[in-house]
Amino acid sequence: MPSSKPLMTSSSGPTPDSVESALRTLETESGGINALAAALRGPLGEAFAKAVELIRNAKGRVIVTGLGKSGHMARKIAATLASTGTPAFFVHTAEAAHGDLGMITADDVIMALSWSGEQPEMKTLVNYSARFAIPMIAVTSNAASSLGQAADIVIELPKAREACPHNLAPTTSTMMQVAIGDAIAIALLEGRGFTALEFAHFHPGGKLGAMLKFVRDYMRTGTEIPVKPLGTKMSDAVMEMSAKGLGCVCIVNDANEAVGIITDGDLRRHMRPDLLTASVDEIMTRQPKTVPPSMLATEMIEVLNARKITTLVVTDADKVVGIVHLHDLLRAGVA
Repeated sequence: MPSSKPLMTSSSGPTPDSVESALRTLETESGGINALAAALRGPLGEAFAKAVELIRNAKGRVIVTGLGKSGHMARKIAATLASTGTPAFFVHTAEAAHGDLGMITADDVIMALSWSGEQPEMKTLVNYSARFAIPMIAVTSNAASSLGQAADIVIELPKAREACPHNLAPTTSTMMQVAIGDAIAIALLEGRGFTALEFAHFHPGGKLGAMLKFVRDYMRTGTEIPVKPLGTKMSDAVMEMSAKGLGCVCIVNDANEAVGIITDGDLRRHMRPDLLTASVDEIMTRQPKTVPPSMLATEMIEVLNARKITTLVVTDADKVVGIVHLHDLLRAGVA
């Protein structure tokens, strides 16, 4: 018979052992991040700044390398650098000796991750770096190690206890490695003035890709736009709202400029016996918020949230060219 024992205690009961373990892990790892931040405010800051400057001035790419858990972190750092405007890729430390050294050119910068700095497999890359005068940045906890001594710049991470109770499994250390990689990537991004539009070039897929598209990619156009001219009777405006199913109707002048908007909320606020015979001019909210078709979807979401509205009229040269509804963004995975 399956056990009926609950997996978790109630919120008023004792904290499960697994949650206590998780909290200890997070506290230990956050201690490592705090130690790293403190080191950056001190002597480590100079080495960090030199590393960022070296990468910024490089003609080639950043070759991020590592082995074991450091290799996994190196792969992530390379991906973050590449996606934020710094050309980079990962080279496995052990595979380098079997032909992958050919991926590295004299214009590149090597960023080598090794907590101990004494991995034998790193020797091949160290020798290659020295032979072809390829600058190397070591990310290690031991500046006096073989890797640290061979590197042009050493980012010496502060020693911190691993979250593992035996102080063995790389946990805090790998968190610090990836954190310093993120810090380098963002410092380069900000120094270069890397924009959201540039970011969009590297992220055409997924939710990020959806958020980095433009208003014109999501707006409804042509006959899908609920629109009526000034002077229209409210009965006709309500029929237009119902037919287009967006809960609003845009009111335009003779030049097709948006001069007002009527929403479901406006109907409720102006409810009266003669509402349907009234003119839209009396009911509409004047000077509706409009956005250009070239606005990023992320910025459009901010406008909707800030104004607590669900619909935006899209104009180009003051002419109504489209309309965007929050539901369209939800379906596209933007919001």
